[in-house]
Amino acid sequence: MPPTKKRTINHYTMDQNINIKVRVWRQAGPKAKGFFETYELKNIFQGASFLEMMDILNEQLIAEHKDPIAFDHDCREGICGMCSLYVNGHPHGPDSAITTCQLHMRKFKDGDTITVEPWRSHAFPVIKDLMVDRKAYDKIMAAGGFISVNTGGVPDANAIPIPKPKADEAMDAASCIGCGACAAACKNGSAMLFVAAKVSQLALLPQGRVEAKRRAKAMVAKMDELGFGNCTNTGACAAECPKQVSLANIARLNREFIGAKFSD
Repeated sequence: MPPTKKRTINHYTMDQNINIKVRVWRQAGPKAKGFFETYELKNIFQGASFLEMMDILNEQLIAEHKDPIAFDHDCREGICGMCSLYVNGHPHGPDSAITTCQLHMRKFKDGDTITVEPWRSHAFPVIKDLMVDRKAYDKIMAAGGFISVNTGGVPDANAIPIPKPKADEAMDAASCIGCGACAAACKNGSAMLFVAAKVSQLALLPQGRVEAKRRAKAMVAKMDELGFGNCTNTGACAAECPKQVSLANIARLNREFIGAKFSD
């Protein structure tokens, strides 16, 4: 019998070129009045990432001698959390467990109008257009998101035995990339999921227990000081989190905080 030919399947053969409208929030600065502006884009390949589409739009604007759209990005691999865009009413767009840079144009159809906004949060003021100032999260981390140890030689990985379930929970909490989607999705503008993740990743490990009480109080106090809202357990934060950080971390933060307060 003659040898049979191997069939190769291209999983992207369904991707097509589409024509879309992009409705973008434009704002010259933090104090300037913002407005929506609509742009037309033709022949956008559905295999392109959302940020590649934004790059194409900016190239079109530059060619027309117009001001390009300012938006944040860095790694484009879903690691850094910089691509903080509200797409069609969802932080990071209409897909689950991804950041904006991992969103692809195959999630949209020919003729769609895509609305792109910056993070909606009082604590994240707009710098320009779609770029916001997220240093509030850095300030919360500086308040207590660390352990105080003497550095030097690297200890053996098994020097401190840690139960596997605890290590897994700590790693799940540590997957938070600090993108701000939780605060942007929350109707109260709360950063509880972010703070809970950072408190949990240390509270679950023996290295973090020494400063656990001080950490919980300091980070919650800084969160309140920076103007974030209160948590009312609506769960929008966990639903929109690109790293699927669990609401259980908020319960742990509450236990850590209340325990620390009672020990005063």
